[in-house]
Amino acid sequence: MQNVSSGSATRTEILAGVSTFLATMYVIVVNPAILSQAGLPFSGVLTATVLLSFGCSLMMGLYARNPMVVAPGMGLNAFFTFTAVKGMGIRPEVALGAVFWAGILFLILSLFNARSAIVKIIPKPLRYAVSAGIGLFITLIGFENARFIIANPATLVSIASLKDPIILTFSFGLLVTAVLVVRNFPGAIIIGIALTTLAALPVGRWWGDASAVNFGQKTLVNFQGILAAPDFSLLGKLDLVHSLQWSLWPVIFAFVFTDLFDSLSTFVGVAEAADLYDKDGTPRNLNRSLLTDAVATTAAGLLGSSPGTAYIESAVGIAQGGRTGLTAIVAGSLFLPFLFLSPLLSVIPAIATAPALVLVGAFMMKPVTKINWGQLDDAIPAFLALVLIPFSYSITQGIIWGFLSWTVIKLTAGKSNEVPVGLLIVDAFCILALFSGH
Repeated sequence: MQNVSSGSATRTEILAGVSTFLATMYVIVVNPAILSQAGLPFSGVLTATVLLSFGCSLMMGLYARNPMVVAPGMGLNAFFTFTAVKGMGIRPEVALGAVFWAGILFLILSLFNARSAIVKIIPKPLRYAVSAGIGLFITLIGFENARFIIANPATLVSIASLKDPIILTFSFGLLVTAVLVVRNFPGAIIIGIALTTLAALPVGRWWGDASAVNFGQKTLVNFQGILAAPDFSLLGKLDLVHSLQWSLWPVIFAFVFTDLFDSLSTFVGVAEAADLYDKDGTPRNLNRSLLTDAVATTAAGLLGSSPGTAYIESAVGIAQGGRTGLTAIVAGSLFLPFLFLSPLLSVIPAIATAPALVLVGAFMMKPVTKINWGQLDDAIPAFLALVLIPFSYSITQGIIWGFLSWTVIKLTAGKSNEVPVGLLIVDAFCILALFSGH
């Protein structure tokens, strides 16, 4: 038994698994809420989310033997919806195909142990900046979904009036969820979503705002619609042929890049928090963990979701004493009952998931502290990547301008040693993407 060799009691591992699940279960609601804006059915994405989280968390526990949950990544689903589908006009089925091919590429890189070469190509400041930039992007989406930030012809954007009951409900949800998170309350985000949903009910009833609540004839008003069979409508709906068009390779690359460094940073962070290192000083079973991550991305395309990745929230279970794969197995298994709750969960309004998106953005800002802001040839490219992701409403644009500005600034500063040949190749793809019409 793994737990014996690690010195961790089975009871501790089980409790750690429950804690990890409570910290990550918000993905069951938030992922469908985001991907449904790309035109995918909420219930279908929910089924894909649960199956992916269950199956790949089990693989992480049984094969990689690490205490980490694998589920659809927050930044990756935002890229899928708002950059690929809405921004570039790609059909959702084609975007799912791009997810699949990104997974295949990730698998090849993992099998041939090419991660070391890739890690050396991408400058660390850009990795940190992209992660934080995606966090800002998700936060912007949360505020937009809540109608807290609105368009303004004079100032481009502005804050909505607090007289709007929708804004008051969102503000209540944001503050309550933030307090629960700060106090380390188990399942803080999902409880915040539930409380905000309940608070939104009178808004829909008394003010008649359909965007506040989605309680219709099939939901809480009619108790016959709380449970339903899983929705497998997205299974195998990906378009494998059209997703291989040349114009979509920047999308595939962005999926691979974001997923790879998201997972690497998670494995390194978790290893540091729990001292889970192999003899050579690398995070424990890193190859197997990365292979699991690659399988999660490939499976996501087949199931009907954005790419899966290891969740940094797994650190919650590790803080509870989880050290083995049993933690991931327990956490993954707890996703399964939600296969049958799609009618109940689909009534959750956008203003209830919006606070979770805002706070997820806050969680993703930590890497900016690792950037040396006093070193301007590092700081300026990182800054451009950081701000252009939310300002351009495109993760791809942030990555592209981060890479290109890094290369130009470093070369003109006489630091060509900080521009590897591999990065020049990446730059060439970035330039092609800029002039591809997207």
